[in-house]
Parts: sequence; structure tokens; C-alpha cells
Amino acid sequence: MAGSARKRLGNSCILLIMISGMERFAYKGVASNLITYLTDVVKMSNSSAAKTVNSWCGFTSMVPLLIAPFADSYWDRYYTIVASSLIYVAGLVALTSTAIMSRTSTDQANKTSSSSFLFWSLYLISLGQGGYNPSLQAFGADQLDSEEEELPTSEDDKKPNKKSLFFQWWYFGVCSGTVLGISVMSYIQDNFGWILGFAIPMISMVTSVVVFSCGSRIYTYKQRNEAMDYKPVVSILQVIKAAALKLLNCKVKLPNENKVTELELQGKPLCLRNFGSNEGLNNEHPKSSVYKFENAKVILRLLPIWLMLLMFAVIFQQPSTFFTKQGMTMKRNIGTNFLIPPATLQSAIALSIVLLMPLYDKVLIPITKVMTCNKKGITVMQRMGIGIFTSVIALIIAAIVETRRLHISRKMEILGSQSETVPLSIFWLLPQYILLGISDIFTVVGMQEFFYSEFPIRMRTMAFALYTSVFGVGSYLSAFLISTVETITSSNGSKSWFCDDMSEARLDKYYWFLAASSALSFLFFVIISSCYTSKRDLDLDSNESCK
Repeated sequence: MAGSARKRLGNSCILLIMISGMERFAYKGVASNLITYLTDVVKMSNSSAAKTVNSWCGFTSMVPLLIAPFADSYWDRYYTIVASSLIYVAGLVALTSTAIMSRTSTDQANKTSSSSFLFWSLYLISLGQGGYNPSLQAFGADQLDSEEEELPTSEDDKKPNKKSLFFQWWYFGVCSGTVLGISVMSYIQDNFGWILGFAIPMISMVTSVVVFSCGSRIYTYKQRNEAMDYKPVVSILQVIKAAALKLLNCKVKLPNENKVTELELQGKPLCLRNFGSNEGLNNEHPKSSVYKFENAKVILRLLPIWLMLLMFAVIFQQPSTFFTKQGMTMKRNIGTNFLIPPATLQSAIALSIVLLMPLYDKVLIPITKVMTCNKKGITVMQRMGIGIFTSVIALIIAAIVETRRLHISRKMEILGSQSETVPLSIFWLLPQYILLGISDIFTVVGMQEFFYSEFPIRMRTMAFALYTSVFGVGSYLSAFLISTVETITSSNGSKSWFCDDMSEARLDKYYWFLAASSALSFLFFVIISSCYTSKRDLDLDSNESCK
């Protein structure tokens, strides 16, 4: 498969995939074990540390949604990547400085100042990544050989889909960097300290910036035309404002260039005006009212699907928070001297993706082509649905394992044991990590292709930002659920489900709650996706209705 990818993807695509892997190494090297740093060094409680990590991850994923409109409308992608990467590096330098301050400082006031500086450095990383990630991925998509390959066409069924191939190998590169970032950096942080543990990701990010700059000569730079120079987000806001005014005035009008025309019911179909179709965007002037209206519809059509993906994002906050704390209480030794860092198991998610992604393309897709008589095997919506269902199974297994851990812990208390370590191997957590990796292959790659395909070219950065915002809002939703559950479960003077004593915590109940909520979200996703019509199908319907 690697050879095939080289034949189909250009050198610039391959270089950018490598750079994305280096960035993931830096980010995951910080984020995967951050909860351990907050509880052991900053001395936060389990619930406070989990909410802090969720809020930071949420903010990191939401920033692209704020920056993408400017990247699409005003900024050049190449220079956006360069500027954002410098802010990213500055945040990592500041984070490394906080680890040095925490190590050398003994005064409580200095430690408090160091903690404040820690949060500023984390959010500086978020700001840099907010412009870097969506712009880099959109810039990578720009490297595809021809524009016909970038949008769905009738030829997609006859030849390999280069767009899908790009996203699969992009995610393969991202996951390769994630595996190294989690496994290597968590071990270094637990055994050699946090100064080196934060300095290495900083060096990795600096190296990626240098490599990106060195590849400037081989990149493809898209020439901006009149349509791409138009500000799509501004037009969306104008349409929303106009729609609100129309509702207030109880009139249905469509503004035109020179006059306002009342809409009349016609006995014949309106060509290129299908509600969900973007076909009209190809033929309308970028400043026309139809063009603006179509921009707004792009966003509105995707919102129901976007909402149903939020619980999937909540599930993916667990490995870096409660899964890691859960593993800290389990038997982690290999031999007599080596202890497995709990955060290392997060690499099982990315490792399963790296190992199983080629099987998806070479084994699963050919089988599904035969079973479904579909030349593409499964649709993007089916791909996302399979991943969501698999994540629910992962949560159910996590709840069962946690119930078993608590049972053994209580037996130890009855026998008078004072050990905090439960004689249950940490490898019992592997199935839930691996299943989350499998769900990632289906849902996350499917989400990238889905949002990319449903957006017009000029809003491509916005498409990737909307994809990352799923995980941003999901992170905030996870923090909200933790606060709500903690308040409810501790309201009568009883211990919270997230109490610091892991033998008294009830993470198993929380996992069951998440599994039930995700199953309900999956049910609604199936209903909505069955009614959803893709942009390509709508465009084909529009063309047929005009014949």
C-alpha cells in the first residue's frame, strides 16, 4: 500500500504528511500525560485535573473554528502555517520554562506564579495549533494533482479516489506521530522528569517548522480567483441577518443585485435551486444573493450530523483522563524493574490504527464491495456509524473492567491490605483502547472526508475547522458532564464518583452512563443519516431536473 500511495500522491503531499506526524508527536507528547503532571506536580485533584485537561483540549479544538474564516477569506495558507507554527513553538518554550520553574522553585508564591504561567503557555499552544492544523491539512489537500480530484465527480466510481487516499494516509501519518509521542514521551516524563519531557516535543516542533520551510519550492500554491477572494463567512452572516429580518417582517423575499423579487410558486422545477445542492455556486457570481444563500445552507445542512458526533468526541476524552488514572492503580510492572507508564497505553489506539488502516483498504473494502455491490464498498455515513457503534462497545468493556478492578480492591480492603495497587494487570485495559482505535479508523477518517466533500473549495479550511470543533465542543461537554455528575453524586454527603481515592470512586457507573448516552446518540445518527442526501447526489438531481 505504501508503494501505491507514492505513485498516487505527490512528493509535496508525502512531505506534509510527515510534517503532520511530527506535529502530532509534539502535541501528544504534552497532552497524553498532562493529567499526571497536574495531579503529581501541580497537586490538583483528579476531577479538577480531568476538567482542566478537557477544557484545554476543548479550547484547542475550538480555536480552528475561530481562525478558519480569516484563513479562508483574508490570509494565505502558507503564511498562516508559518505564523501559527511560530506561536506554537513559543507556547512549547513557555511550557518547558514552567517545568524548570517548578523544579527549581521552593517558595509557594513562586509555585503559584509557575502554575499561572503553565496555563498561559498551554493556551498559547492552543492558539498556535488553531491556525496550524486546519491550514496544514487544507494546504496538503491543495497538493492533489487536479482540481477534478478534489471535488466529487462522476469519474470517482471509475478510478481510485485520490481524495480518500490522501485522508487515509494523512491520518496514518498523524497516528504514527501519536504512537511515538505517547509511548516515548510518557516513559521519559515518568522516568527522566518533566523538563526533558517537555523539551523534546518543543525540539520536534521546531524541526517540523524547518522542514516545512525547506519544502517551499515543491509545494503547489493555489491561485486565488474572484470566487475565492469573496468572503464566505461574511456572506453567511448576511444571509442569517436577512433571514431574521424576513421572519420579523413575516415576508419571504430573496434580495437581488438591483431589486427585491417576491418568490412565487411555480409549476416547474427550479434548476440549480435544490435546497441542499451547491451546484448553483459553480455558475453564480460570488457576490450574488444565490451564492450567499448557498453558503449558509452548506453549514445548516451539516449541523444535525455535527451534533450527533459530539458524544463520540466525549468518549475520546476518557483515555487521556480517567483511563490513565485507572491504569495508575493497576499492576504495571514487566519483570522486576520496569513499570509501564499508564499514559503509554494510549498509544495502543494510534498503534491499532497504524496496523489496521492498511487492512481497511486492502481487505475490508474489497469484501464490502462484493457484499453491497457498491463500487466504493461502504458510504462515508456508514463508515462513521460503524465507528460510533464500536466506541459504544469500548465503553461497555471499560465499565466491565472497572467493575472488576473495584471488586478486587474491596476484597483487598477486607483482607487488611494497605496497597494502592490492585493485583490486576494493566493490560486488561488494552481491549477498550484497541476498540477505540478501530472506531477511529472508521469515524475520524470518515468525518474528515465527509466535511471536506460537503464544503465548497473556497471554504476548505472552514471544513477542517468544523471537523475539529466536534472534538472541541465534545471536550467542553465532557467537562460539563464531569461537573454535573460530581455535583449530583456528592449532593447528599456521599462520595463523588470521581473522588481521589480510586478504591471509592465509581468510574464504572460513569462509563455505563456514557455508553447509554452514546448509544442514544448513535440511534439518532442512524435516523438522521438515512434522511441525509450528500452534496454530490443533490447536484446530480439538480442536473437531471434541468434536462
